[in-house]
Amino acid sequence: MEKQNKQISVGNLGPKVRSDCMVNFELANTGGIQINLISKVTPLYGDTIKSLCLKQLEFHNIENAILNIEDKGALDFVISARLEYAIKQLTNSDKDFLLDIIEENKSHSSKEKFRFSRLYLPGNTPSMMLNAGIHKPNGIILDLEDAVALEKKEEARYLVRNALRNVDFYGAERMVRINQLPLGIEDLKFIVPHHVNLILIPKCESADQIHQVEIEINRIKAAENLNYPIYYMPIIESALGVEKSFEIATATENVVSMAIGLEDFTADLGVRRTKEGNESFYARTRIVNACKAAGIQPIDSVFSDIADMEALAENVKTSKSLGFEGMGCIHPRQIAVIHENFAPEKTEIEKATNIILAFDEAKSKGLGVVSLGTKMIDAPVVKRAEKTINLAIKLGILDENWKKIELKI
Repeated sequence: MEKQNKQISVGNLGPKVRSDCMVNFELANTGGIQINLISKVTPLYGDTIKSLCLKQLEFHNIENAILNIEDKGALDFVISARLEYAIKQLTNSDKDFLLDIIEENKSHSSKEKFRFSRLYLPGNTPSMMLNAGIHKPNGIILDLEDAVALEKKEEARYLVRNALRNVDFYGAERMVRINQLPLGIEDLKFIVPHHVNLILIPKCESADQIHQVEIEINRIKAAENLNYPIYYMPIIESALGVEKSFEIATATENVVSMAIGLEDFTADLGVRRTKEGNESFYARTRIVNACKAAGIQPIDSVFSDIADMEALAENVKTSKSLGFEGMGCIHPRQIAVIHENFAPEKTEIEKATNIILAFDEAKSKGLGVVSLGTKMIDAPVVKRAEKTINLAIKLGILDENWKKIELKI
């Protein structure tokens, strides 16, 4: 059962660390199980923590070990993730110790779900995961890529796996950004069986990369007898990716949105990223055009200055005017500004209302031609108006009985 190494330390520790722990795990030849816990909550929860650890050690058939835990307020899913990673490093155990998944995290997503905002959270920092959902982002990204140090990536997989099962994200779409391929393929077995809604594929440069991910996802789903949908959001971060954006957008029906990552893209061009964004105008419009042609959502890059809300609002308005339907967030304070500025404006809603009412009236009269003032209304115009109205209802700007009441704006 044992591997060559006898001792390992896992987790995070330091004066600013919260909701985490440091686990030092050592296999022994005799002496049974010895657990030493340092925690401010020992009087209240010490027995519960030790019981969880004993149960996990028994699950992995470990009879002799020394376990030292320095706790900084870690919840069960964190302690369990840290301990399991340690166990897997020192033994040949191939079993997964999983806490019961909460009902909220069994929900599925849909292709048409609004994705105005997606909040990035480092995949190895549990303190940022716990209350992220209360800020009401459309999606929460547990990030295994850039936000996790190379030496921490493997242990982060266990934490992200457990978070997908045990953290209440308050209805936000559960997303994971995997590592750049081929490393990202190994991430999939930690997230696919645990009700992830959407997977972000970074630094994507070809449809073949999407196919690689989908082949592995289908293999895992077949092996685990899973039947829930998992969608993809490729991230375009290079000149080559931009040029192949339509190929990527149409790689599979499970690609529901495509984002651009401007930090890496501008680095690839060898230019500096500016607030005005002139250096990325071509790439952004190319991404939008590819997405609209493919019938998926174009998603803009993150705005990196978390202190400048006015500049963020202007950036969102520009993004919306280019055709983007959402963007990334790196701080919760950005969410409300993004939602407010991506939401339909009063004039948009009034125009959409008039179009749909005129279309309904024409249909009731059996007319094949619909006009509003001097302009003809065709099917794409009506469809766009319906999308605006549906979005306004979703955001609470309009009541579902909007045709019978005044606009609430």
